[in-house]
Amino acid sequence: MSDDAIEVHETVWIGLPDGARLAARLWLPPEAKAGPVPAILEYIPYRRRDRTRMRDESMHPHFARAGYAALRVDMRGSGDSDGVMEDEYSEQEIRDGHDVVQWIAAQDWCDGQVAMFGKSWGAYTSFQVAATRPPALKAIAPVMGTDDRWLEDIHFYGGCLTNDNFWWGAIMQLYNAMPPDPAIVGQDRWQAMWRERLEGTPFWPALWLGHQTHDHMWRRGSISENYDDVQVPVYYFGGWADLFRDTPFRIAERLKAPVKVLMGPWAHLYPHEGSPTPKVDFLGELIRFWDHWLKGRDTGLMDEPPLRFWMQESVSPAGTRAARPGRWVEEAAWPSPNVVERRLWLNASTLEEAPGEGAPMSICSPQTFGAAGGDMCSFAIPGDMPADCRADAGGALLFRTAPMEEAVEILGQPALSLTLAADRPQGFVAALLVDEAPDGAQTLISRGFCNLTHRNSDTAPEPVVPGEQMTLTLPLHAIAYRLPEGHRLMVQIASTYWPILWPAPEPVTLTLWPGASALSLPLRQSREGSAPRLLPDPPEPAARRVTQIRDGSMERSVHTDLTTGVETQRVFIDGGVFGPVGDLRLDETGTVLSDRSDRRYTIHPDDPLSARATMEQEAGFSRDDWQVRIATYAEQTATATEFHLKARLRCWSGETLFFEDEREFTIPRNGM
Repeated sequence: MSDDAIEVHETVWIGLPDGARLAARLWLPPEAKAGPVPAILEYIPYRRRDRTRMRDESMHPHFARAGYAALRVDMRGSGDSDGVMEDEYSEQEIRDGHDVVQWIAAQDWCDGQVAMFGKSWGAYTSFQVAATRPPALKAIAPVMGTDDRWLEDIHFYGGCLTNDNFWWGAIMQLYNAMPPDPAIVGQDRWQAMWRERLEGTPFWPALWLGHQTHDHMWRRGSISENYDDVQVPVYYFGGWADLFRDTPFRIAERLKAPVKVLMGPWAHLYPHEGSPTPKVDFLGELIRFWDHWLKGRDTGLMDEPPLRFWMQESVSPAGTRAARPGRWVEEAAWPSPNVVERRLWLNASTLEEAPGEGAPMSICSPQTFGAAGGDMCSFAIPGDMPADCRADAGGALLFRTAPMEEAVEILGQPALSLTLAADRPQGFVAALLVDEAPDGAQTLISRGFCNLTHRNSDTAPEPVVPGEQMTLTLPLHAIAYRLPEGHRLMVQIASTYWPILWPAPEPVTLTLWPGASALSLPLRQSREGSAPRLLPDPPEPAARRVTQIRDGSMERSVHTDLTTGVETQRVFIDGGVFGPVGDLRLDETGTVLSDRSDRRYTIHPDDPLSARATMEQEAGFSRDDWQVRIATYAEQTATATEFHLKARLRCWSGETLFFEDEREFTIPRNGM
């Protein structure tokens, strides 16, 4: 079908019960002229008219060609929609999503059936709206999101504060300050709407940091609170280079509705754009899913094994990776009878089948341990994946197996049972599972963290009694990984992990007793059987209707000042969050987009209170007589008892300073 046959509505207004209107872009197939058709909804805050326009056009026309109405809706307070964004996944946002589904179902071009999909934020809202059970919602396809906001999100992991809480909050500081488009909302309204956003939106890093335990904020919108709320079929897509690796295993085990899972080697990208490769025809896979559940067609999809994973082969460590060798494997259920646990004991620098004895082993990691860790969640931006773990290994306790006599395949979530002591009332453990090649190169397999003050409860932190032995379970990220014959499996145990985790208030020494701690490995047993169905490559993307106005650039670096010892990690991107694209003009609308971001983490290897994170950003919109520029600054530091945050925002309409705001926040530390 030619795209010329698709009817595209640049803006459709969705009226909500309280009188607010949300802006949507709508693609209608030719079939909708003869009668109503099912609809596909993507519901996110990232500005359908400009910031995600190119990505939207790589997907929604495909759905229309397959006979579906497709909508890309801006949430309340974003893009051209009314209102203010109070927070991510607010009660208002979820309620609006429910109402949007029902509004779509009532339109004369819709047959009353709606499905949802989306990546990251869109995955969350797919889960969360499904949990409200709108009658018209028939199936969802979350891509790289989670069922549990406390266990597996950007804010806290293992009860530890991640620096993505600050970084992504700073990104949203910029996005929340972006104005509606006067060509859509009107020259007489856009500035008033913009000012309402600027005055009404809180500084999210401070908002989130005010909730350092597993409280109502994180329970809100976590479907793990009651899996029975989700009663529609789910097709979950994820990636091993992404953050959200554990969710597919939990939902496969706990959701009662039909669940399918596809986990590739990908970073935080849609699978048809996936990196590392292989990419797959994600859109074709989705359409097979929609056709089964919304059109009643037997596509064969639901007859296949429900769980498919890319079993990654061992590779040399590299912070940039375009491809990942491996093969597809399938499982009929989770837990799988084909996966068995193998226990290896942490003995005196060895990993062995039986516990051993030896003198206690202690480590006080430098505050710079973790510099080779890449980002918590890769976006496939050059340099954002973990590099050679040897760069950090001197700051950790190391435990190795003998060279493997035969290859083993890990599938699932490894875990450590640790018996240890700490010499300070606050601290955490960072654990890395590593593939050590015969030449000594160390490739990260998985990692996990545990805040020691959360060892008994994520809702009521308890100080550590210095020197007292404690036993805790430390889960690692789920993974599929084939460790070859001749390679060693290694565990690294450290007391810091910068800049992925914010440091404890004091340097912490951890002490482990050989033979008292163990690694549990989920090992997949090799088996004969038919090969999984071939997943086709995605079709060639349509030509993008954009013009490059100015080339971008980027820098990713680690700099040590040899006069002071201070280490600075910098990520500078001329082009925004996801790549050095420079300035682009959207040819259909004539809007020129510009973005720059400069993220820096600094710390002294001996002083956790020297930790400092900053983020400077600029964004611009220009078209004919409309020119807008936004500049933001965010900063986080800490004392032994408090976090300190600063936020600055400046906005210009043309050459006129339209809005200026500067805020400071002091937030008590609570076991962090």
